[in-house]
Amino acid sequence: MAEKFAESANNVIVEEASKGLNPAMIVLLVVVSFLLIFFVGNYALYLYAQRTIPPKKKKPVSKKKLKREKLKQGVSAPGE
Repeated sequence: MAEKFAESANNVIVEEASKGLNPAMIVLLVVVSFLLIFFVGNYALYLYAQRTIPPKKKKPVSKKKLKREKLKQGVSAPGE
C-alpha cells in the first residue's frame, strides 16, 4: 500500500505560480503609461501657453458692417 501511495505522489501535477508579468500585461502598461504621459504633457503645455501667449487681437469691424448694424437697430449712421 505504501508503494501505491508513493507512485501516485509522482503523478500529481504541480502548478507553479507564474513568475513575472504576463506579456499582454506589459504591453497594456506601456500603452497606458504613454497615453498618460501624452495627456499630462498636453495639459502642461496648454497651461504654459495660457500664461505666456498673449490673447489674439480682434479684427477691427469695417465701417460698412458698422453702418449695416446701426441701420438694423434703427439708429441712423453718422453723416446721413
